[in-house]
Amino acid sequence: MNTAAIVRSGATALVDRSALMIDPFGRAITYLRVSVTDRCDFRCTYCMAEHMTFLPKKDLLTLEELHRLCSAFIAKGVRKLRLTGGEPLVRKNIMFLVRELGREIEAGRLDELTLTTNGSQLAKHAAELAECGVRRINVSLDTLDPAKFHQITRWGDLGKVIEGIDAAQAAGIKVKINAVALKGFNDAEIPDLMRWAHGRDMDLTLIETMPMGEIEEDRTDHYMPLSDMRRKLEEQFTLSDIAYKTGGPARYLEVAETGGRLGLITPMTHNFCESCNRVRLTCTGTLYMCLGQNDAADLRTALRSSDDDAYLGQVIDEAIGRKPKGHDFIIDREHNRPAVARHMSVTGG
Repeated sequence: MNTAAIVRSGATALVDRSALMIDPFGRAITYLRVSVTDRCDFRCTYCMAEHMTFLPKKDLLTLEELHRLCSAFIAKGVRKLRLTGGEPLVRKNIMFLVRELGREIEAGRLDELTLTTNGSQLAKHAAELAECGVRRINVSLDTLDPAKFHQITRWGDLGKVIEGIDAAQAAGIKVKINAVALKGFNDAEIPDLMRWAHGRDMDLTLIETMPMGEIEEDRTDHYMPLSDMRRKLEEQFTLSDIAYKTGGPARYLEVAETGGRLGLITPMTHNFCESCNRVRLTCTGTLYMCLGQNDAADLRTALRSSDDDAYLGQVIDEAIGRKPKGHDFIIDREHNRPAVARHMSVTGG
C-alpha cells in the first residue's frame, strides 16, 4: 500500500495517498462541513423565511449514519470537520455524534472538530463539547443591540447567546464571532462589535450576504461589499493583511489598535474558489461539491444500499470528480432571484 506518515496535532496516522480526494483542478479536499439538521431556533431575515417548511424527520440520516459518512470522508483524507445546521445543537442527541467524532481526534485520524452555532444552546453543551475535543467554535452574532438582535433573528434572545459565549470560554473553547455585514442595519456597529470581540480575545469575521433561498426581503437592499466596509474601518483603524489561516475561506487582517484579527469572507466581491478545499454534506446525505452550484451527489442511497464502505468511497470519488472550479453568485438589481433555490440552512453555513 502506498502510504505516508502524516503528523497531525501530535498524533501520527497512516494515510493511503491513493485514497485522497483530489478534484479536477488539483485541489485536495481535506475539509468537510456537515449540516446535521436544517432546523433552527432562529429565523434570521437574510437566511430564512419566517414560516419555513423543514424536511420531514424521516428524510434525515440517523446520527449513526452521519457518523459512518464522516468516517468514510476521514478515511479519504478529511482532516477538519465542522458541524453546522440550521442550528446543530437543536438536533436531538447531537452529542452522540460529537463524542464519536471526538474519538477520531484522539486516534489521530482527524485534526480538528469544530462547529458553527447561533449560541442559543451553547451554555447547555459547552463543557461537554470541550470534553469531546472541540477547541474552537464560530458563533453567529450580527449585533449587540438586544432589540435589533431580536429584529434580525425574529426569535432570538441576545442574553442567551452571551451566556453561551461565556460558557464556551469558561470551558476553554476558543470563540470566533461571525457577523453578516448588512448595509443600513449593522454596518455602523461593526467598529464597536470588533472592539467588543477583540476585548474578549475573540476574532471577528465579517461575511457578505449570499443569494441563497427565497426570503421576504430583497437582499440588494442590505448587500454591502466588504471592500467598502474595509475602507470605512480604515478611517478608524490600522489594518494590515496577514498570512493567518484557519483552513476556511476567510482572509485575515491584523487590527493595530485592538491587537485582534479581523476576517473577511467575500464570496461576492473576491471569491475564494481557487483555494477551495471544502465539500458540504447535508442531513439527508446529499453531498454538495460547491456551495454556489446545484450539482450534488446522493450518498444516502449508497449508504443504505450496501454495508461496503469501498462502494461508498467510489460514489464519493465520482462526486469529487465533478467539483466545479467555482460558484456563480451574483447579487444586483438585475439578478435579484437567489443564485440557488435552497436555503443556507439546508446546505450548512
